[in-house]
Amino acid sequence: MSVVTNTTTIGAIEAPSRRNTELALLAFAVVIPVFAYLNVGLAIDGEVPSGMLGYGLGLGLLASVAHLVVRKFAPYADPLLLPLATLLNGLGLVLIWRLDQSPRIIARYKTFTPDAPNQMLYSAIGIAMFVGVLLILKDHRVLQRYTYISMVAALVLLLLPLVPGLGADVFGARIWIRIGGFSIQPGEFAKIVLAVFFSGYLMVKRDALALASRRFMGLYLPRGRDLGPIITIWAVSLLILIFENDLGTSLLFFGMFVIMLYVATERTSWIVMGLLMSVAGAVGVASFAGHVQARVDAWADPFSCAETVPACDQMTQVMMSFGSGGILGTGLGQGNSDLIGFAANSDFIFATVGEELGLTGVMAFLLLYGLIIERGVRTSLAARDPFGKLLAMGLSGAFALQIFVVAGGVMGLIPLTGMTMPFLAYGGSSVIANWALIGILIRISDTARRPAPAPAPSPDAEMTQVVRP
Repeated sequence: MSVVTNTTTIGAIEAPSRRNTELALLAFAVVIPVFAYLNVGLAIDGEVPSGMLGYGLGLGLLASVAHLVVRKFAPYADPLLLPLATLLNGLGLVLIWRLDQSPRIIARYKTFTPDAPNQMLYSAIGIAMFVGVLLILKDHRVLQRYTYISMVAALVLLLLPLVPGLGADVFGARIWIRIGGFSIQPGEFAKIVLAVFFSGYLMVKRDALALASRRFMGLYLPRGRDLGPIITIWAVSLLILIFENDLGTSLLFFGMFVIMLYVATERTSWIVMGLLMSVAGAVGVASFAGHVQARVDAWADPFSCAETVPACDQMTQVMMSFGSGGILGTGLGQGNSDLIGFAANSDFIFATVGEELGLTGVMAFLLLYGLIIERGVRTSLAARDPFGKLLAMGLSGAFALQIFVVAGGVMGLIPLTGMTMPFLAYGGSSVIANWALIGILIRISDTARRPAPAPAPSPDAEMTQVVRP
C-alpha cells in the first residue's frame, strides 16, 4: 500500500502597490512647476530666477516625504492622488510668486511682503498634516465612533467667527478668526468634520430616509417625518449665510449633505428638493443681505457699478483678464491680472490662469481637479464598508462643489462666493485642510485596495488519499 499526500495552499492574492508609478508621476509633478517658475523669471527679468533651485528642492523634499510615508503606511493607496495634489500645489506657488513680482502690486502696498514664502510654509504644514493623518488614522472606520462628537466640533468651528473679539470681518464676510498675528478660516476644516458626521449619521438612518410616502410628478417624495435632517441642515446653512454673510460655505455644506443623502438613499427626489431649497434660501437672503446683494449685482452687470462698488470693479478686471487670454494665453509672467488688486492671488487667482495660460490652461487645471474628484469617487466605489463609501463620496463631493463655486464665480457663471481654489490660491487654512482631505482619501483607498487576508486553512486543504494496489 502506498500513501499519496496532496497539499493545497490558499493565500491572499497579491495586488500591485503602484508605489513606483506614484514616484514617477511625482517626479513630473515637481519638474513641471520648476519649469513654470523658470518661465516666469525669464518673462519678467529675462534671466533665471535666483530662487529656482531652492523652490525646486523645497517642493521635491515635501513630495519625497509624503511619498515615503505613503509607501510605508499606505502601500496600496491610489497612486494618482498625491501627484495630482503636489502638481496643483506647486503650480499655485508659481502663480503666487508671479503676482509677487508685479511692480504695480509692490507700488500699491508700501510695506509689501511677498506671499509666496508664506505659502511655501503653509504647504509644508499641509504636508505635515497629511503625514499626521496617515500615521494616526490607521483605519478610517475608527472615525465612525466620533459621529456626534464631529457634529459638535463642526458647529463650534462654524460659530467661532461670530465670537466677539475672535472673529474678523473681511470685506463683509465674517468667516475668519484672528489668533495673535495669524488668521484662520475654520470653515475649511469644518467641511471635513461635517463629512465624518454626515457619513456616520446617514449610514444608520439611510433605510428610513429611503422610504417614500407618495409619488408626485414622477418623483417619490420622502415621508414628512424624515424631512427633519435636510430641513435642519438647510436652516443651519441659512444661518451661516445670514450671520456670517458667507454664501460659499453655506452652499458647500448644504450641497455636500444632499450629495451624500442621494448616495445613501438613491432617491432622486432628495436632489430635486435640495436644489429647490438652496435656490429659495439664496434668493431670500440676497433680498435683504447687502453683502450678498452686492455680489449678485457684480455678477449680473459689473460694468454698471464698476466706479462705485469694489466688487464690480474687480469683476470687470477679471472678465478682461479672461478675454485677454484667448486660446493659448499671453504667457506666464506676461499678463495684467495684478490689476484686479486685492485678492488677486487668492479669490481671483484663476483669472491669472485664464489670462496667462488661456482657455487651454483653464481646461488643463479643471482636468487636474476632475481627476482628483474621479479618483475620490472611484475610492468610494471600491470601499468595502458603507461608512468609507459615504465618507469618500462626501469629501469628493465637497471638493467638487468648491471647485464649481470658485471657478463658476470667477468666470461669471454664478455670483462670487469668497471661497478659494484648493491648492492653487493663497491661504494657509485652505491648503492645510485640503492636504488633510487628500490624506483621508488615501487612507480609505489603501483600505479598499489592500488584499484580503488569507482565510484559515480548511480541513480539505490538506487531503491524504490512500491508494490501494
